[in-house]
Amino acid sequence: MDKLIIRGGKSLAGTVTISGAKNAALPELCAALLTADTVTLHNVPALQDVTTMLKLIRNMGVQAERSAADPYTVTLNAGALHAPEAPYELVKTMRASVLALGPLLARFGRARVSLPGGCAIGSRPVDQHIKGLQAMGAHIVVEKGANITTDMVTVTGTENFLMAAALAEGETILENAAQEPEIGDLAEMLIKMGAKIEGHGTSRIRIQGVERLHGCEHQVVADRIETGTFLCAVAAAGGDVVLTHGRADHLEAVIEKLRAAGAVVTAGAGFIRIQASGRMKAQSFRTTEYPGFPTDMQAQFMALNTVAQGASTVTETIFENRFMHVNEMVRLGAKIQIEGKVAVIEGIEKLSGATVMATDLRASASLVIAGLVADGETVVERIYHLDRGYDRMEAKLRGIGADIERLKA
Repeated sequence: MDKLIIRGGKSLAGTVTISGAKNAALPELCAALLTADTVTLHNVPALQDVTTMLKLIRNMGVQAERSAADPYTVTLNAGALHAPEAPYELVKTMRASVLALGPLLARFGRARVSLPGGCAIGSRPVDQHIKGLQAMGAHIVVEKGANITTDMVTVTGTENFLMAAALAEGETILENAAQEPEIGDLAEMLIKMGAKIEGHGTSRIRIQGVERLHGCEHQVVADRIETGTFLCAVAAAGGDVVLTHGRADHLEAVIEKLRAAGAVVTAGAGFIRIQASGRMKAQSFRTTEYPGFPTDMQAQFMALNTVAQGASTVTETIFENRFMHVNEMVRLGAKIQIEGKVAVIEGIEKLSGATVMATDLRASASLVIAGLVADGETVVERIYHLDRGYDRMEAKLRGIGADIERLKA
């Protein structure tokens, strides 16, 4: 397996281009299943999860190709789709494969999708997806509109319902809908395809079903979690970096904490700039649904807190197993205690390089940040997790001054 070698202590300076959002690209690839026309997506990141999704839909008979001229452009045509199935061997590594369920049901009236896998960060039940689709008449067959109120805010559930409802008869109202920017981006793509959707970006979305959807051209929104990860890296290591394509309005809770920590963060149309010098001030926070502090940024900000001045607490409310990176940070010298859903961090001046093992996608990123500020050499193993959600992270970091390299297995 590939690993990363990081020699810490370098400040960061320069420009990083933020890639398209994984969590927007995956449902938007599935949205192409809703039409027999051609769909073209731009800014599709080169990630392992995207490769897996493309393999999954090709297995169904979809034509899906990356452009030779622009590898971040993908053209899809599901006109010859013949197998509305997602077998276990293709979905076992990626929970987002469940996003094929809604579009397949809506267009073909039947689907067979195995229970998905993904990171081992906690329970991610698909029962909310099933409940919502059944409310729409799925037997599972989509026959009519419905009012769907989920027991919990579910991002992929909201996305599945959006796609299924776009072709369902009648009106569907989603109550307690997730409000993440990636959902808004999916809704905008569906509207380009002819869907009638109102209220996306709020907790109540109204969809009027249409008879058919057509093709479209759409640009995937910038990845706010990649953006936040690089912001935390610069805050921890120090430096002056501009993130092009970064959307500050999609990351307000994180930026607010970074400013409170002592970083100077400025933003304009299509960019975010962060300047940081000296040790930041530790910040306590609690993860919650958007627009609150994202659980996908918890580990990365915790890495910053390990070398910040003062003590802090981090409360994780979304996933019960999302502190698995803590033991690895402790191997680097971090002072962290876990008390149930709360991590108590005592900031220290320096971490020390060691060999650590990534346990999930965002844990991988947090260990990279920790390695950037640790004395000596840090080896991050099992970085296939990192490749699921970050497009050439080590190359982007090297471009702004980090001493980091990938060792091929």
